[in-house]
Amino acid sequence: MSLVRYQPWNSIDQLRHEMGRMFENPSSTEEGSNIATSDWIPAVDIKETEKDFIIHADIPGVDPDKIDVHMENGMLSIKGERDSEVKEERDGYKRVERQRGSFYRRFSLPDTADADKISAQSHHGVLEITIPKQEKVQPRKIPVN
Repeated sequence: MSLVRYQPWNSIDQLRHEMGRMFENPSSTEEGSNIATSDWIPAVDIKETEKDFIIHADIPGVDPDKIDVHMENGMLSIKGERDSEVKEERDGYKRVERQRGSFYRRFSLPDTADADKISAQSHHGVLEITIPKQEKVQPRKIPVN
């Protein structure tokens, strides 16, 4: 008969560890740019030019009609879904690595972004969102009487 050491807090430590893993995401580089309920997170590149901001998101296999780009209160949201292939048989598959299901990303936009002129296009699995910058307001001198 072997002795087993009783550790009453082991289950609680394991639960705490699992809860921590549920809320962390190693692929996120920006705080608040994704949400924990996503099945997968598309990789994005963000570029700034003199006239606009450009976001490129890799979303291969997603129908452009199933992509929702939404702007509200200074937050740009991208969400959609890559359909799952329903297969009763798994014959011939050695490995399945492509992720399926819904995705969701959020980005906080600067005050210089012109929300009324945002445009989005999909080309060969890459979503390109162009966010123009607002015209700079020239300071004006106010005369004192």
